[in-house]
Amino acid sequence: MSSIKTIPTQRLVLREFSLADAPEVQRLAGDWRVAKTTLAIPHPYPDGAAESWISTHRQRLEEERAVILAVTLGGALIGCVGVEKYGDGSGRAELGYWVGVPWWGKGYCTEAVAAVVHELPNILPGVREVVAHYMLENPASGRVMEKVGMKKADAARTDFGGRCAGKPVGCYSLDFPLS
Repeated sequence: MSSIKTIPTQRLVLREFSLADAPEVQRLAGDWRVAKTTLAIPHPYPDGAAESWISTHRQRLEEERAVILAVTLGGALIGCVGVEKYGDGSGRAELGYWVGVPWWGKGYCTEAVAAVVHELPNILPGVREVVAHYMLENPASGRVMEKVGMKKADAARTDFGGRCAGKPVGCYSLDFPLS
């Protein structure tokens, strides 16, 4: 697989990231209000980190290890949805997402995640289960998972470090039948 066609939704377009998105990724994801609600976004967001991150997407997609998509509204970047396979051959994959603060509470995150979950068998072959973790202090993320049809599950990972170390984490999962 070498590229992903855009995934349109009612209000959004999901597409591959380009290096031109890097400044906006750093600005939006680097906002402490976004970073503190995620398990992996660094804060402060270092210069050059967005470019480095985006530059890994193509190879990960071609190797069918991950798909990471920009969430856009009217052509403007507003967030990200990504799914990355666990490296153990289990068919499990981790879902992650974020949306910039100006677009919180408008249903954009749910809309984008639902589109990726719906298209996942077509864009990341071999996934039999997608799991998503969230910090319990961010219940909105858990609600996104519920709204897209995921079910509560035991945490698939507990090795979160950094600011997440020792914090309670919730988990949802969704099975995909293999054809």
